[in-house]
Amino acid sequence: TKAPEHKGDPTLTRRELDVLRELAYGFSNSEIADHLVVSENTVKFHVHSILDKLGLSDRREAADYARKHSLIK
Repeated sequence: TKAPEHKGDPTLTRRELDVLRELAYGFSNSEIADHLVVSENTVKFHVHSILDKLGLSDRREAADYARKHSLIK
């Protein structure tokens, strides 16, 4: 589904939010793939999609976004 999962997120899917949270905690693509039981290429796809949808340039900006929107504790 493409419905927004969080008020501040334009169109992030549930899985993209999972990846964003893991990314914000500082995990590598490989670690995220292990945690979510998906391939590293799938994680890379989601990271690219997250950056594109949110208009961000890199993982650091994505992590800052997650903190600002209370997506992580």
